[in-house]
Amino acid sequence: MTRSSHAGETLAPAGNRITDVVGIEVGHAYRIDDDAVVASPDDGVEGRGWATGTTVVRIASCAATCAVDVRGGGPGTRETDLLDPVNTVQTAHAIVLSGGSAYGLAAADGVMAGLEESGSGLAMDTAGHVVPIVPAAVVFDLPVGAWDHRPDAAFGREALSAASAEVAVGSVGAGAGARAGALKGGVGTASIVIEHGPAAGVTMGALMVANPVGAVIDPATGLPWSVTAADAAHHGLVAPVSAEIRRHAELAAKQSVLNTTIGVVATDAAVDSASLKRVAMAGHDGLARAIVPAHSPLDGDTIFAVATGDRRIERVAEVPAGMNPDVAVVAEVSRVAAIVVQRAIVNAVISARSVAGIPSFVEVLPSALS
Repeated sequence: MTRSSHAGETLAPAGNRITDVVGIEVGHAYRIDDDAVVASPDDGVEGRGWATGTTVVRIASCAATCAVDVRGGGPGTRETDLLDPVNTVQTAHAIVLSGGSAYGLAAADGVMAGLEESGSGLAMDTAGHVVPIVPAAVVFDLPVGAWDHRPDAAFGREALSAASAEVAVGSVGAGAGARAGALKGGVGTASIVIEHGPAAGVTMGALMVANPVGAVIDPATGLPWSVTAADAAHHGLVAPVSAEIRRHAELAAKQSVLNTTIGVVATDAAVDSASLKRVAMAGHDGLARAIVPAHSPLDGDTIFAVATGDRRIERVAEVPAGMNPDVAVVAEVSRVAAIVVQRAIVNAVISARSVAGIPSFVEVLPSALS
């Protein structure tokens, strides 16, 4: 039985979640067994139980544009070619992030079916027939739990039904079986309202599934990589005690190098699909700041970008003719996209709880949480 909610889930606060972008909703479906076991082929241990799930980002705005940027060398994706700005379709009705590796792409079938039933999709005729556009990306979590326990269409449908403004973080949804280096990974989110400059008033949000082979926490400090005072304050972190830092540094890294960090960055600005591609690209800057190493040949790092178009920004008059007239807005939105992606990845790790014996940040470095 899958779970769209669970007692004890951590909910991201309003003002620091992707759903602060009006028109974006998030739903999870996942299953975690208390006796789940991580496979260890070298030790002759087979995975057992359930520890996986699906996350759906529903896009309610009919004016939304979408784009994607894939940087990892081993992606598992669906409908990403469709979102190339040179192609005809420039929107999506939901984005699926799922565990289960390539098998987990089946979750998008359930989302399509649910959207079709509600009449959401590209209108194909006057009889009400629609084709929902549902891009997807997956993480490799198959060794966590039984290999053949992975999300299917039912997970996708349930996650879609659960979509709302509330965003659970940590070991939920597509992050149920995620790992981040030696620690438990998960789902994280963040948002920022831009206060000044050409994009003043624009809201930026991100939701990320952190499952990298690289680490999010620096073994030398027990804190996120290159953490600033502002970063630490945002996450409520302080320097952990030395004994915990040593314990974290001694943890064995996970055996599998088949991983991935995936997610969605969203804005309420009106951005065309070609410019939005640059926003997705900038999101990867945040990924590279949060994870060391990032974008490996066996990671499938993928970031989708969504612009709901609810906020129109006055163009800067001094942009030279022949240049993108929205260049100043795109530059600022891209800058902040990197920040919210970085924060969302860190949020995923510090919010995660232990699953299948994979140690969590709060277990290993409890004194870091102020």
